[in-house]
Amino acid sequence: MFRKIEEIFSIAELRKRILWTLFFLFVYRVGAHVPTPGIDGEALSQFFAQQSGNLLGFFDMFTGGALSKLTVFGLGVMPYISASIILELMTVAVPHLAELKKRGQEGRDKITRYTRYGTVLISMIQGLGIAIGLEGMTSPGGAPVVMFPGMGFRLLTALTLTTGTIFLMWLGEKITEKGLGNGMSVLIFAGIIAGFPSAVSRSVTLLKSGELQLIILIIVLGLIFLVTAAIVFMETSHRRIPIQYVRKGGSGSSAATTSYLPLRLNPAGVIPIIFAMSILAFPSTMATFSQDPLVQKISYWFSPSHVFYYVVTVGFIVFFTYFYTSIIFNPDDIADNINKSGGVIPGKRPGAETAKFIDFTLSRLTFVGAIYLGAVAILPQLIIHSFSVPFYFGGTSVLIVIGVGMDMISKIEASLVTNNYDGFLKKGRIKGRGGY
Repeated sequence: MFRKIEEIFSIAELRKRILWTLFFLFVYRVGAHVPTPGIDGEALSQFFAQQSGNLLGFFDMFTGGALSKLTVFGLGVMPYISASIILELMTVAVPHLAELKKRGQEGRDKITRYTRYGTVLISMIQGLGIAIGLEGMTSPGGAPVVMFPGMGFRLLTALTLTTGTIFLMWLGEKITEKGLGNGMSVLIFAGIIAGFPSAVSRSVTLLKSGELQLIILIIVLGLIFLVTAAIVFMETSHRRIPIQYVRKGGSGSSAATTSYLPLRLNPAGVIPIIFAMSILAFPSTMATFSQDPLVQKISYWFSPSHVFYYVVTVGFIVFFTYFYTSIIFNPDDIADNINKSGGVIPGKRPGAETAKFIDFTLSRLTFVGAIYLGAVAILPQLIIHSFSVPFYFGGTSVLIVIGVGMDMISKIEASLVTNNYDGFLKKGRIKGRGGY
């Protein structure tokens, strides 16, 4: 292990990227502790302690606790992720965006610019909404969260949170440029990892106090290990479609070479879970602000205490998995590119038949991926509810951590192999997913 670390830091370019990544993450974590003016931090922390099941608690997980403290990085990079997803979906409905997507680097630069504008707009709306919502919140003891409510507080909070998100957007782009891995994914990864020490500390405290039984903790840790192993297996699994190319030699002879089109078993990544959980967490979030009996009843239906929640969760995830996969994969374009490069799938005619075969294969993979994502989303919550575990174990967070971790390891391994060192694995290679 120490020899492998020495090899990693002996490569100047890799060492520089790792150090830049660590520096940027240090800046990110410092900013995650700089509070927004006008907030009673203690009252806000007490309020968020009751929000683990709704939309606020869900997004607080991605910010590493910055939202629950309402720091300058309280919104995290989620507005950027939302803007990116919206722009990705709009490429289907807006011909101009679809044309930009086909223009190569120039088109991608313009889409990135639109994404930044969208990030600012979403951040302002979310920041203003959070400010207005906080003015009516109190801690369980009755202490107001906002010390000086009013238009001044709202504008200051919206501007502070928007500025923080813009800075994180820049920081993420710098990590992508100078660091290791996709910058936005690395920031989300760091935010989730930042919550692990407090979760471990709380578990130890509960274990000592007797609120958490040792046998229950062992069972849950075993289940976490199995879920982690299953995620690693699924995220590294591919369906390889063979593609044959015929190359003509100088003397008129020809030789056939075979390549492969790799299709992931989970082509949509973690996006369907984020979509589904955001929608399903909305009723419980509304119940936080309203005591109307109907709102409270709907909130109960959409809580982990009701079986309806799990059925709808799986249904939404399956829908969004197919929907998002259809957006990011176009079998006709893939078939057209294979044909233009002189390739052919054995037993399939170029053109419509090839596209139909790719679409059929992708549909089956998407079904498997959708069921897998549904299991990742609901099994941890079933475990928590069944064993009355007093801490949160989210399959979504584990999925993101593993995906980003594998992507970073794959880049380190590629650099080691390029510089004539052995990788982490002597057999095979880890293939990371990249950005989310």
